[in-house]
Amino acid sequence: MRNADELITAAARADVDGWGFEWLDHRATEERPPWGYLGLLADAVAAAEVAIDLDTGGGEVLAQCPRLAVEQHVTEGWPPNAARARALLGPRGVRVHEVPAGTPLPLPDGAADLVTSRHPVRPDWAEIARVLASGGQYLAQHVGPSSAFALIEHFVGPTTQQQRRGRHPDDEAAAAEAAGLEIIELRTARLRMEFFDIGAVVWILRKCVWWVPDFEVQRYREELLALDEIIRRDGSFVAHSTRHLMRARRR
Repeated sequence: MRNADELITAAARADVDGWGFEWLDHRATEERPPWGYLGLLADAVAAAEVAIDLDTGGGEVLAQCPRLAVEQHVTEGWPPNAARARALLGPRGVRVHEVPAGTPLPLPDGAADLVTSRHPVRPDWAEIARVLASGGQYLAQHVGPSSAFALIEHFVGPTTQQQRRGRHPDDEAAAAEAAGLEIIELRTARLRMEFFDIGAVVWILRKCVWWVPDFEVQRYREELLALDEIIRRDGSFVAHSTRHLMRARRR
């Protein structure tokens, strides 16, 4: 294995645009949830007339579906990702909307029969309910509470119970119900994550900026070197993520 400085420098310069994680191949792993979200998504969009995929990143997940909705929309708030989505999905007729956080969804009331998302940033349940037609469905895989907190706490120290409860599936289900949706399926999973070199840690912290919001290599150099020692001693650094599958219907 290269020394810590080489690994850190390479990861600090690597591209983190889009929503692909190929850079981590052979450097980090994460278990996948048992429900197979991609297969569920592919079936749902293939059967939809009007669908919108929220927080699509660079469109990498939706692009794996063999057939899309008759009228397929996506939203993305970060301009570099939106540009990637246009390049990847535009040739398939997908309408890419660059929508900043907190902006209304770009569809009329009741226009969609399907809203999807893999790892939405912050679901706006009122907007999701607004654009869904009566009986229309919401299908998404969400990041759950306490995801990667063993890694996060290595850099920021102990977190509070309130911080650990963020994105709890019960809370999100209650908010969805309050907005006019009926929860028809809610499944949860706890998944093992392993990081095999310190470069993988640097790269993921640059990509998932909300994990350690003030992360910079120089600011956290001591913590990075300490974690590098753990990885070299134990062979990897282990954390856990949580995910939940949510399927809901517009009343």
